[in-house]
Amino acid sequence: MTDQTLDISPLPPLQIGDYTLQVPIIQGGMGVRVSAHGLASSVANEGGAGLIATVALSVASKHYKKRKDYYRANKLALADELTWAREKSPKGIIGTNCMVAIRDFEAMVRTSVEYGAQMIVSGAGLPLRLPEYAAANPRTALIPIISSLRAAQLMARRWFKTYKRLPDALVFEDPNTAGGHLGINREQLFDPEHSMERVVPELAEWSRKQYNDEIPIVTAGGIWDRADIDHALDLGAKGVQMASRFICTHECDAHDNFKQAFIDAKEGDVVIVDSPAGLPSRAIETTFTKALFRGKEVATDCFATCLSHCRCRDSEEAFCICSALHDAQQGNMETGLVFTGTNAVRHDKVISMRDLFVELNGRSLTDSPR
Repeated sequence: MTDQTLDISPLPPLQIGDYTLQVPIIQGGMGVRVSAHGLASSVANEGGAGLIATVALSVASKHYKKRKDYYRANKLALADELTWAREKSPKGIIGTNCMVAIRDFEAMVRTSVEYGAQMIVSGAGLPLRLPEYAAANPRTALIPIISSLRAAQLMARRWFKTYKRLPDALVFEDPNTAGGHLGINREQLFDPEHSMERVVPELAEWSRKQYNDEIPIVTAGGIWDRADIDHALDLGAKGVQMASRFICTHECDAHDNFKQAFIDAKEGDVVIVDSPAGLPSRAIETTFTKALFRGKEVATDCFATCLSHCRCRDSEEAFCICSALHDAQQGNMETGLVFTGTNAVRHDKVISMRDLFVELNGRSLTDSPR
C-alpha cells in the first residue's frame, strides 16, 4: 500500500431506501456459496452492502443429506448464513441475492425477509412479484437487476401499478464485462448498445426526470479499481456493484483453489459458456470448460432441480450447473465451473478486505470506531 493510495478521498455515501451505505459499493451475489456470510459480513463492516447468494446454499450445509432435503435445507442454510453474517457485522448492511430463475425464488425471498435481510438484489429474470414475496417487511430494500432502460421502465410501472411502490434502486449489469449469467442472448454480446457507457446515462436521466432520483442507479460489470468507480459515478450512477474483485480476498467463502484459479488466469482464459438455464455465462477456462468445448462427457445428473428452466433436467442436453459451481467452490478444479467477469486476469494475490477498501475508498472503516 502506498501513500498515494491513502490520499484518495472517500467515496460519497449511497442512500437506498431506509439504508445508507457509507461506501457506495454493493458486493455482488456469487453462487454457489462463493459469497456467503464470511464475504458478506466483511464487506458490510467496511461500509458497503454484503450479499449472500441464496442459490443452492444447502448443498455444503449440515442440513442437506439427500436429494429430497434440498428445498427445506436451502431455507435452513439461508437462515444460518444471515444469522452468522449479522453476528460478524452487527451494524453493517446485509442482504441477499435471489435469482428469479431458481425454483425456490419465493421461498428464498421470504426467508431473507424473515431473517433480517436489509436488501434483496434480484436478477436472472425480471422479479415482477418481488414486492409481494417481501411484503412481511416493507423496510427491506428491493433492487432488481436490469439490462436496459426498457426493462427499468417496465419494472417501475408494474411495481407501482400492482404494489404502489418503486424499486429502491436498480442494478444495471453490463453484459459485455459482467460475470456469471448474462442478461442477453449470445448474439448480442459485445454490442456497445448494451454497454455501461450507453445505458447508465440513459437510466440516470430517466430516474432524474421521472422520479427525481428516487431510484438510484447502481452499475455492475467490469468494476475493478477506484478509476472504474469514479467513471461509473461520472456517467450518472450513484454506486457500483462489484463481485469478481472480492474473490481473491481472505474473507471470500470459496476454497483457496478457487482463488488460485484467478491468480493463475492469463489473457484469453475468460470464456463464454452456454448455461443449462438457456443464458450465456462468463467463466474462467478450466479442465471442465475444455471438456465442454471438446464435447467430452461431463456430469449431467441433475441432483438439485434448482432452476425453473434447465436443459440438464428437462432434456439431458447439458451439464448440471449446480454440481459444477459447487465443485469449484469446494476447490475441485477438474469438475468445477468458475464464473467471473472480464477482469479475472488482473488478480495476482489474495489480499484482506481492509486493504481492498483502503485502495478503493482511501480508508478502512474497521480502523476506527464507526
